[in-house]
Amino acid sequence: MVASLPDERALPHVMEAGAEGEPLAELVAARRPELRRRLHRDGALLFRGFAVGAGGGDVGGFNEVVCALSGEPLAYSERSSPRSVIEDRVYTSTDYPPDQEIFLHNENSYQDSWPRTLYFFCRRPPETLGATPLADVRRVLAAVDPQVREELDRRGWSVVRNFHDGFGVDWRYVFGTEDRAEVERHCRNHGLTCEWSEGRLRTTAVRRAVHTHHETGESVWFNHITFFHHTTLPADVREGLLALVDEEDLPANTYYGDGGRIDDDVVAHLRECYRAASVRFDWCQDDVLVVDNMLAAHGREPFTGPRQIAVAMAEAHRPGVSAAVKGAAR
Repeated sequence: MVASLPDERALPHVMEAGAEGEPLAELVAARRPELRRRLHRDGALLFRGFAVGAGGGDVGGFNEVVCALSGEPLAYSERSSPRSVIEDRVYTSTDYPPDQEIFLHNENSYQDSWPRTLYFFCRRPPETLGATPLADVRRVLAAVDPQVREELDRRGWSVVRNFHDGFGVDWRYVFGTEDRAEVERHCRNHGLTCEWSEGRLRTTAVRRAVHTHHETGESVWFNHITFFHHTTLPADVREGLLALVDEEDLPANTYYGDGGRIDDDVVAHLRECYRAASVRFDWCQDDVLVVDNMLAAHGREPFTGPRQIAVAMAEAHRPGVSAAVKGAAR
């Protein structure tokens, strides 16, 4: 069931087809201004019972919906998770083992630019669980302890990524090139520092924890502090990694913007803020979920069965160098 928020915002706002076979792309094109207003108010739209394409799981029809509401989808760049291309710029959802939870996060909030809008298409629902939980990040921000927010406002936060040969995500996959000079150009152009050492690459990005929504002007909790912090990993995965490398050499970890360690208790508090704001629904065949990426975080439950969720991203947003915290370089 879809949970409703007490202030009359629904996450997601559900729209059901009025008649069997009603084409979703046509509805979206006809009601685009209204739907975009609703998206920026509620944070997510769930379309259920519509015809998305020529048949169940049709990715071409899904792409038409994306184009009707947002324009051409974006390529997946500076990657943090394994995905496979289904067709053009439509991807699989994160290819992690089905027994693992993917914690709530806002797509690409560790970068200097990100998609404003995310699209999810249920090509085949799971047998059990497998929801894409959502959390209104306005509510997450309201729940964050004022002292924790003040510290992060003052110091910023940073993500350090270490790319090792032999385990973790390969830097060639992340940056889409085998040319080190191209990686270094990308880092210079996107507010990252990079260091090479015996074939290993380390990148550091300093970002803000709180941003302003581009349409509504609301303050939003928009970062990857919790998602990338090593304590959010499953205990067995974390222990296995720490048996191989020191904490500072983990594939990903988060710190304050000046390089200081964020206390584990602070990150545990942030996880609770996300979970308290989280709502869920069960996927149905051909559901399309549209998410305002700066209003709603998303995640993934563990699942059983052959779950197939297609993903597209649209509407690039780059606030510029203001995303870095002045004086907080690592």
